[in-house]
Amino acid sequence: MKRRRFFSLAASIFLTVVLVASCSQAPNAPESDLGPAIKIGYSNWAGWWPWAVAEEEKLFEKNGVNVELKWFDGYVESMEAFATGQLDGNSQTLNDTVSFAAGAPNGEVVVLVNDNSEGNDKIIVSQDIQTIQDLKGKKVAVEEGVVDDFLLSLALEQAGMKRSDVEIVPLETGKAAAAFAAGQVDATGVFPPFWLTALEREGSKELVSSKEFPGAIPDLLVVSQTLIDQQPEKVQALVNTWYDTLEFIEQNPEKSDEIMAKRAGVSTEDFQKFKDGTRIFTIEENLEAFSPGDNMKHMPFAARKMADFMVSVGLMKQEDIPDFEKLFDDRFVKAYAAENASAS
Repeated sequence: MKRRRFFSLAASIFLTVVLVASCSQAPNAPESDLGPAIKIGYSNWAGWWPWAVAEEEKLFEKNGVNVELKWFDGYVESMEAFATGQLDGNSQTLNDTVSFAAGAPNGEVVVLVNDNSEGNDKIIVSQDIQTIQDLKGKKVAVEEGVVDDFLLSLALEQAGMKRSDVEIVPLETGKAAAAFAAGQVDATGVFPPFWLTALEREGSKELVSSKEFPGAIPDLLVVSQTLIDQQPEKVQALVNTWYDTLEFIEQNPEKSDEIMAKRAGVSTEDFQKFKDGTRIFTIEENLEAFSPGDNMKHMPFAARKMADFMVSVGLMKQEDIPDFEKLFDDRFVKAYAAENASAS
C-alpha cells in the first residue's frame, strides 16, 4: 500500500484528471436489486483489510447497500481516484485527508474511524544507528510525503531536528523496504507488510514507531459530500456494515484471518504479526474521536495540529487548510450507537 504523499500534489491531480477525461466512456458501476453500486476504495493497510471480509461474507448486501470495493495496490492512486470523482469514498488517513480535502471538488468528509496505528508504522534503521540524532546526514528511503514520511518528520521534530537534516531517498514503500534490505540506504519508513522485508537486513531494528505518537495516524472511511447529500442512507449502511464486519471477525477469527491475509498478500502466520500494531476502534472510541477536545484522541484537535505542522514544514500551504467544520460528520456513528444501545 502507498499511503498518500504530501508533495507534488498539483501535478498528481492534473495527471489524474487527464486520465479520467480519457476514460470518460468507462462503464458505470454494476447494478443490483439494491440499486447502482457505490464505489469505495481501499488499499493495503491492516485497519482496512476487514473490508475484504465484508465483501466475502456479503455483509454490505445484508445492510441493504450495493457496494463495489475497489482495491488499489497504490494508496496514492486511491486518493487520486477519489479526488477526481471515480470513487464515492475511500480509506485514508487523517493527515492525508487534511492535506487533500480542500482540492476535492465533491468534498471529502470523515464518517468513521477504522483504527489507530499503534506501532505498525515504523522507521527501520541499520545496526549502527542508535538514536534519531544518528540519522543526521544519513540516507532515508521513504515514499515522499506518505504517512511514514510524516512519521519521520514528527520524530525528527521531537528530537529538535528538521527533515532537511537527513537525505531523503524518494521511493515507493515496497521499493524503499527492498532498498534498505539490500543495504542501499541507512534507514526506511515503512508500514505492513513491508517492514517484514526491511527487517530481513542483518542487524536492522525498529528505531521509532507510531506507538510513540498516539493519535497521530488515525485510519478512516472518508466519503464524498455528494454521497452524503444525495444518499445518506447508504453512508449509514456503510458504517453499519463495518460494525457487522467486526462482529463477524470476532465470532469467526480463523476464517476472517484467512480472508484478510489473502487480501494482504501475506501468510496467515505473518498476518498475526500485524495485529498488535493496529487498534481497531470501538463505537465508543469513534464517538470520542469525533468530539471536541484538547488532545490527539479528538480528531478536530488532531486535524488542526496536523495542518499547522504541515504548513510549518512546507508540506502544505495555509490556503489549502480545509474547513474543519465540514470535514467531520458524526451523525452516522451516533445513529449506529443509538440504535445499538436501544437494541441492547
